[in-house]
Amino acid sequence: MRYEDPWYDALASGWGELGGAGAPVPLPVAQAGRAQREEEAAAADVYLQVQGSAAFQEVRGRYRRFVVPACVVFFGWYVGYVVTATTAPGLMARPVAGAVNVAMVAGLGQFLTTFLLTWAYARHARLRRDRAALELRWDTQELTRGIRGGAS
Repeated sequence: MRYEDPWYDALASGWGELGGAGAPVPLPVAQAGRAQREEEAAAADVYLQVQGSAAFQEVRGRYRRFVVPACVVFFGWYVGYVVTATTAPGLMARPVAGAVNVAMVAGLGQFLTTFLLTWAYARHARLRRDRAALELRWDTQELTRGIRGGAS
């Protein structure tokens, strides 16, 4: 049984897989006949149709509404840290507690905000995008399966 999932990334071309007797399976000869080209064109049309759908646009919009502001805020925080470190060394050298100074606290804050942003992105994806994206994927697979004659 061949797995026709375009998101399946493990040896999708068949290269390197072992045959029944342990011999490598040869790569299929490029015999892109007319029927195969028509099938590929029809499958491409399915993906274009899905890309233009309201559900896809909603998933992409949710993604952008999170990622763009998060990137702007994080980049601003990073540039602010670098600019402050280069233009105000006296401020960055000010002790906070013992040998720990403002620069060390801000540098550790960079790591902390990286982990917080990663957690927030994963949570946002899980709560707001994953279910809709999986439904889109399922619908796309159903449409392409119909084009390929029900082959799975």
